[in-house]
Parts: sequence; structure tokens; C-alpha cells
Amino acid sequence: MFRPKRLYGFMIQSFLPVFFMTFFICLFIVLMQFLWKYVDEMVGKGLEMSVLFELFFYAAVTMVPLALPLSILLASLMTFGNLGERLELLAIKAAGVSLLHAMRPLIVLVSVIAVLAFFFQNDVLPQAQVKMWTLLYSMRQKSPELDIPEGVFYDQINGYNLYVKEKDRSRNIMRDMMIYDMSQGFDNAMIVMADSGRLKTTADKKHLILTLYSGESFENLKSERSNSYTNIPYRRETFSMKELLIPFDANFNRLDDGLMSGQYVGKNYTELRTSIDSMNLIVDSLGLDYSQ
Repeated sequence: MFRPKRLYGFMIQSFLPVFFMTFFICLFIVLMQFLWKYVDEMVGKGLEMSVLFELFFYAAVTMVPLALPLSILLASLMTFGNLGERLELLAIKAAGVSLLHAMRPLIVLVSVIAVLAFFFQNDVLPQAQVKMWTLLYSMRQKSPELDIPEGVFYDQINGYNLYVKEKDRSRNIMRDMMIYDMSQGFDNAMIVMADSGRLKTTADKKHLILTLYSGESFENLKSERSNSYTNIPYRRETFSMKELLIPFDANFNRLDDGLMSGQYVGKNYTELRTSIDSMNLIVDSLGLDYSQ
């Protein structure tokens, strides 16, 4: 009956802890690189922590092929460096064991990891990439979280620019407001100025209700003008209270995974080869047509 030699067990026990440590460190580094690249898509959207954790999980799975080779390299260097520093390699060679013979269990282990990594990238990775990119595109389409600052124009509401001089957070009142409504086009812009106002979201989180007090509005009616370019009608209104209904979808709407399944990120090796053959056939046909 075959029994593994004590040396083989010692080499594997020396390699595995270092390998797992370097793997998680490398995975953390590439995941931070992903975070810094797409942090603008996540910040200020009011996303739930469960959605962010789900995105980070799929991103971590996607980054495994980047972290795995580097972690194997670093773990191998650190393992044999530690063995050499503790003179254990010297003892192994003094016992008549060659370096290649001592490395045999690690070569077998890394070969098994390589085979498993291929099946992982072929079967698991496409599904994780479909989930990750679907979540990322869903985050891009979500409206930003509504937090109007003081003293600057806020342009994160599509078609509107809002200016608030100061905010009374205890009473939820904004003072000295100025609203540029360009939802009907720049030529038909409406300017509203108010002494104060309140802002709230509808129950379905698809509209904003802006209640304004003590102000006036100026609306350019260029769409109703006559043939003369000099006479452009406008409307001026003074109000004590006015409500504006602004479209603003604050819900997180997850896209269908099927939109990304047909892309290259959602295909395995066989499907990619089939797509490449089909594209080569199309390219050859177009080249033949152009040559004639």
C-alpha cells in the first residue's frame, strides 16, 4: 500500500498556509482596484448594503483568475525562502534528496489547482461575470440619492437645476430657492424663485413633490411664438404656494441577466469558439465581397 512520505506532507504543510494567505491578500488588492475604478457608480445612489455585498462577492469571484497565479508565485517564493532561511533545504539536500524530488508534491498540487482553475473559469466565471455586470449596469441607471447641498447648483435631477441658499434641517425647509426647469428643452425653460420650499418623495419613489412658498415663476413660451423672431411670448406668475411634480425614479431596478448572457463575458470556452468561427466566416465573406 502506498504511503505518502513525511517529506511530501511537510512540503505541503509549509506551502498551503502561505498560499491561502497570499491568495486572499492578492484578491483583496485586485478587489480594491475594482472598487476604485467603479466607486463613482456606487457612491451617492442610496444602495442597500445587501446589493453592495452581492456586487463585491461576484466581483471577488471574477477576480480569482487574476489573484490565483500571483498568489502561487508568491507562495512558492516565500515557502522555499523560509526553508532556505531555516536551513531546512540544506538538511533535505544533505539527506540525499534532490531539489526536484522535494518539489514533486508542490508540482502535483499546483497542477491540480491549474486543472480546477480551468473548470472554474469555464463554468463558474461566466455566470459570476453576468451577475456582476448586470448589477453594475443596474446601478448606473439608478438615480442618485437626493441630497441637495447649500450654496451650489444641484444638477443630479434630469432636466432640472436647483439652488438652495440655506437649509433648515430641523423643520425640513429650504430657503431662498431657485429652480431652472429645462425638461421641455432649453428654448422653453422655466425659472422659479421662491422664498422657501419643501421636498418629498411620492410613495412609489418615482416622483418628487416640490412645494414652494412666496415666489414667482417666469416661463418662456418659445414653442407658441409667431413667425416674428422679435416677439416671443412668456408667462409670469406670482404665487403664495406652488407644487411641482418632478420625475425622479429612486428605486433600484435590477436588469434581467439575459441581457448579458449573450455577451462574451457570459460564454464558456465552447461558446466562444463557436462565436469566433461564426465571426471568421462573416469576415471572410465580407472580404470576398469587397475583393470582387
